[in-house]
Amino acid sequence: MSTEDRLNQMRGYKATLNNPNVSEEAKQNAQAMLNEIGGDHPREELFQARGDQNKDPMRVSAGLKAAQHNPGVTERGKQEAAEKMEGMED
Repeated sequence: MSTEDRLNQMRGYKATLNNPNVSEEAKQNAQAMLNEIGGDHPREELFQARGDQNKDPMRVSAGLKAAQHNPGVTERGKQEAAEKMEGMED
């Protein structure tokens, strides 16, 4: 089974756990299956499996630039965004 298939299964079981229309028995079964396939954080695992290959450098740069001008971002966050942008230019 591919990583993507396994993660899709995890997503389905997590959806079952959060669905109010699903019986307790089904929720227990979904939790047991999650435990069996080894995890309940599909988004984090998918990100680790894919790495940076799906990130558009232009969009990353735009996000970092926006962070530098966002009044909701701390000064430290703005500095880190600027440093990351400098690192992308190297």
